[in-house]
Amino acid sequence: MTTPSPAQAAWAALMGAGGAQDRTPGETRTADLPAPTSVRAVTGRDQVTVTWDPVPGAIGYAVYRADTADGPFTVADFGGGDVLAVPHGPFADTTDTRGGCYAVAALATVTALGPLSAPAPVTDGDTSAQVQITIGATGTPIHRLWRAMIGSEHLTHLLSTDHTGGRPIGTGLHDALARAHHELHIAEVRAHGILSAPFDQVDTVYDQILALGYRPVVELGFMPPDLARDPTQTVFAYEGIISPPADWDRWAGHLRAFAAHLADRYGHDEISHWKFEVWNEANLSVFWSGTPDEYWRLYDTTAAALAPLAVGGPATAAAGWITEQTTRDNVAFLSTHVYGTAPLDLRPLAGGKPLLWTEWGVTATHGHPINDSVFAATFLLRGMRSAAGRVDALAPWVISDHFEELGRPQRLIHGGFGLLTVGNLAKPKYWALRLLDRLGDTELPVTATGDGAGSLIQAWAATSAPGTTSVLIWNGTLDQSKAGGTPGLDRLVRLQVPGHAPGTDCQARTWRVDQRHNNVAARWAALGGGADWPDDDQWHTLTADDRLDEAEPARTLTAGPDGTLTLELDLPNPGIALIEIQPKP
Repeated sequence: MTTPSPAQAAWAALMGAGGAQDRTPGETRTADLPAPTSVRAVTGRDQVTVTWDPVPGAIGYAVYRADTADGPFTVADFGGGDVLAVPHGPFADTTDTRGGCYAVAALATVTALGPLSAPAPVTDGDTSAQVQITIGATGTPIHRLWRAMIGSEHLTHLLSTDHTGGRPIGTGLHDALARAHHELHIAEVRAHGILSAPFDQVDTVYDQILALGYRPVVELGFMPPDLARDPTQTVFAYEGIISPPADWDRWAGHLRAFAAHLADRYGHDEISHWKFEVWNEANLSVFWSGTPDEYWRLYDTTAAALAPLAVGGPATAAAGWITEQTTRDNVAFLSTHVYGTAPLDLRPLAGGKPLLWTEWGVTATHGHPINDSVFAATFLLRGMRSAAGRVDALAPWVISDHFEELGRPQRLIHGGFGLLTVGNLAKPKYWALRLLDRLGDTELPVTATGDGAGSLIQAWAATSAPGTTSVLIWNGTLDQSKAGGTPGLDRLVRLQVPGHAPGTDCQARTWRVDQRHNNVAARWAALGGGADWPDDDQWHTLTADDRLDEAEPARTLTAGPDGTLTLELDLPNPGIALIEIQPKP
């Protein structure tokens, strides 16, 4: 075996036993990939942008920094927690802007790292805090990835008649799912624990899900008590059983009966369109008390019992066990999870199978304030933009703060995973998806130059009708220590849209998500926010304000002699702006 470099050994320790890969062998693995080339590190105001040439076969890249070319090099820790890697460049380092050197290594898997590139000294760049974005004319169909899938608390929560914060749980979760389907057009919903429910409850909740317009992604877990080898092994407040089955034949028989029941109720044709995912994050001991080999036995037994339905997995944490899954011939799709970074590019490992990221978010930590923040909204846009065109589903975890894995919410703003609060008030990350969904059907090319262009400032542009252009622009970093924003990362953006007749007048409308716009935590704080829950008057005010209003009066833009429309806007970090430009009435 190749002797690992210090950087490779450190990466193995980071991703090995005790971390997100605690069921992955902890030995160092070296990837049979070359070091990235053409690495550059260029300063901007309060950030360093690192770029490199892609490495064929890489699923992602770890970015390292050192004070000198002699090292030691340490991975840029942006606080994501799961996998401190990115799927591609450019990368904006806002954790340490003192200069020094950067190096980049390619990942073949999350536990196999290639050699470090040659050190790239930091060079002086544009520190103007300005970015220019130019929109091209020739478009391609947009990939509306955000419409594919959403996560939810276990679906039997829909049956609860209890209240949280004075709001009914079951109808609240139902209304959250209804809102997401109606406003965001999401097609599928995934949740834990369906096998913990009796068949009559499964019928009731799946009836509701289908009536709302969704199809379920059937995560096959947890273990029914009468099948479990050790029913005392549980997870979460509702005690989902994480044990392997005591009798594998009985497990297979239970699944055949489950599938037959679904087919009787909904029809073979309908359930042939459903996805059946084997377990949840079995590479974490908190979710699977068996061995890795027992998980693969569970997978193979399940796939055989449910054939010819679409069975996939391994539904692992932190993109683990993907190579073990791709060696099997009974895989309809590959699924995995990651938090704190954009989904890695697993296409080199997938063998052409559909790629489903069935859980994803800014953090896997319950109750983290970042879940309610504008930072989480820019994070969501960065990930969606990165993954569009290369994955089949990217499911934010979860739709609603009606969620009880570690107990039910104790206050309105509590760092819940939901896109919507208890009471169905939209958080910034929900509004980010609403703005995404306003983009037209034809994506337009974007060229960005300036201080943090492409790394800090990103944009997605589209057109829907002749003369109408929508441009979604965001200012965000992966660095969670900057979640509250910092003035040094604010930017002035100059947007240019060519292709108009000189002298043409157009109207530009603007929507924003930032600390002052469409930020429910800030609105609650402005109302006092001292109590755990709003009173009736405060609920009324918050609900009345729960709408996506334009941030400012429409502007008139006049095309210059070269036919270009130009608009300038200040964009805080973190912050989002959607600009819609159309001919003036």
